[in-house]
Amino acid sequence: MKTRGGAEHRDAEALDTETDEVDEPRKPHGRDRFRRTRREGSVTPAMRRRIALWSLIVVVVLVVVAGVAWFTPALSVRTVDIRGLKAVPQEQVREVLRIPEGISMLRIDTDAVAQRVAALPKVRSARVQRVFPATVRVTVDERVAVLFFDGPEGSHLLDGDSVEFAVEPAPPGVPKLTTDHPGSDDPVTRAAVAVLAAVPQALRAQVGEVVARTVSDIALNLTDGRTVLWGGPGDSGRKAAVVLPVLTRPGTVFDVSSPDLVTVK
Repeated sequence: MKTRGGAEHRDAEALDTETDEVDEPRKPHGRDRFRRTRREGSVTPAMRRRIALWSLIVVVVLVVVAGVAWFTPALSVRTVDIRGLKAVPQEQVREVLRIPEGISMLRIDTDAVAQRVAALPKVRSARVQRVFPATVRVTVDERVAVLFFDGPEGSHLLDGDSVEFAVEPAPPGVPKLTTDHPGSDDPVTRAAVAVLAAVPQALRAQVGEVVARTVSDIALNLTDGRTVLWGGPGDSGRKAAVVLPVLTRPGTVFDVSSPDLVTVK
């Protein structure tokens, strides 16, 4: 009986094991699940065809839009906005712009237009911008006279870059340059412009004449009859720091050419 009971017990255990195997199938390993999910989520040939079709449609639409903007009046220039003009006539700027009526904004060479405007004698620089949908903006930086010198034709104006840009009466308050060979290419002229730029604004307004004998011998004749011996452009920062206090002393000639040894006569 014991033997039979033990056999029955073993048969029951075997049956339970078989039942467990049937009722609970083996769960797939994590890597197997990843591979099956990857196969289920892969791009099918039909999906690839749809993606390619939509990509082609987008490209065609962009080409059509670009063509419309480039060749048709959809983005044509309707307004030219010119800013920064004081001495330069607006008609003169418009003449050199040469922007055809009705041209597309995209076809304008802004660099070339800016170069044509900057080539005007009284223009120091120019910037041309597209302001969509239909405006071209031109911003002009004019040359400003800082000195003038007399010549057979009249007064020659020099700007802060020592560029001679006009022959016409000098604006009020612009000092006269007296030197042997005035001009944009003359080193003495350039030194005189550099000295005047370094002079404090409060003193610059009193300068009536700049006398430049050499690049290191430049004097400022003030409108009240006094003279400042400046020397050359070198060490101008220290000269500018001492010149105004020195001018409070009595005298007619103030020598700051050596800022460590200022003299007054």
